[in-house]
Amino acid sequence: MKDILDEIDRWRAAGKRVAIARVVNIEGSGPRDPGAAMAVSQDGEVAGSVSGGCVEGAVVGEALGILGSPTPTGKVVTFGYSDDEAFAVGLTCGGIIHLFIEPLDWERQYELVRDGIRTEMPIALATVLDGPHAGAKLVLGSPKDAASFVVGTLGDPELDRVVERDASAELETGRSGVRHYGPSGEATPEDLQDTPTIRVFVETWAPPPQMWIFGAVDFTAALARIAKVLGYRVTVCDAREVFATRRRFPTADQVIVSWPQNLFAERGAALSARDAVCILTHDAKFDVPAVQGALASKVGYIGVMGSRKTHDKRMERLAEVGVTDPQQLARLMSPIGLDIGARSPEETAISICAEIIASRTGRSVPSLRESVGAIHS
Repeated sequence: MKDILDEIDRWRAAGKRVAIARVVNIEGSGPRDPGAAMAVSQDGEVAGSVSGGCVEGAVVGEALGILGSPTPTGKVVTFGYSDDEAFAVGLTCGGIIHLFIEPLDWERQYELVRDGIRTEMPIALATVLDGPHAGAKLVLGSPKDAASFVVGTLGDPELDRVVERDASAELETGRSGVRHYGPSGEATPEDLQDTPTIRVFVETWAPPPQMWIFGAVDFTAALARIAKVLGYRVTVCDAREVFATRRRFPTADQVIVSWPQNLFAERGAALSARDAVCILTHDAKFDVPAVQGALASKVGYIGVMGSRKTHDKRMERLAEVGVTDPQQLARLMSPIGLDIGARSPEETAISICAEIIASRTGRSVPSLRESVGAIHS
């Protein structure tokens, strides 16, 4: 959605009608994740992509058909690798994608979503995919300095209440996906054939995840570059003014000359499970307070660089300052990164980011923390 807002606004300003197609679910290997969006104007102009080029032509046809209908309504359209049409348009990745294509006639909710995305306000959009209220929408927004708001309805007050609760939870983790409910928001097991089910697509937009990197070293520059490619908002922090400069870390969003405890005191409460803290120093005056601050936050990933001997000494220093809780210490990924034999700063940055991804997705992969022996052969 973020990539197509300007085009949508341009078309609307010109008085053109618009249809939006969004990926709501994938089965198997899909070319784009849920939330991928594409807009089509009444003149056949296109913005965005839902499949990287595989089914766009067919989607344009569906969208124009909806806009040309005397009673335009949204509908779910499915493309699968076993469909002749899917082969004809090039969907040969072996998966199935489900799209919800609808006219943009939900003006108020669209404007809230648009403004929320542009201002990086956490916002969620819930859309009923089928049944008598297909296309009905509810928007949940969480302004930074104001109470959360809810606009719209899905057709039933109790369903609204339950979806609002679930959308709020999804917004915390930045996830999007389809949820199943009974007519009044009941949690309905999918194996109950006679139970009516309503599918609701909950799509969330949240500010970019944060990565705080402590230590202005060569590995930091490489990690900042890779993290930016992955969409992180990167902050580099070091107490040494001569090293912590914009010139050395041009890809970082912010370079701060400060001690870790000060940064955590000021901003640590804002860290969430989507964020990462990477401590790349070997100075006890810096890495111990950085570890303490990270452990006191809700950050999802804490990685600490150093050899196994360095890690053992660091654990001793942490014990000296009272950090002894095994459950808290188990949050530390140290030595940092996956065990892929990385040596250069760039290879190490990829190793670290891969470990962060695995940590977020719950995949079991060989981390250096779990292996034994020398880190480098």
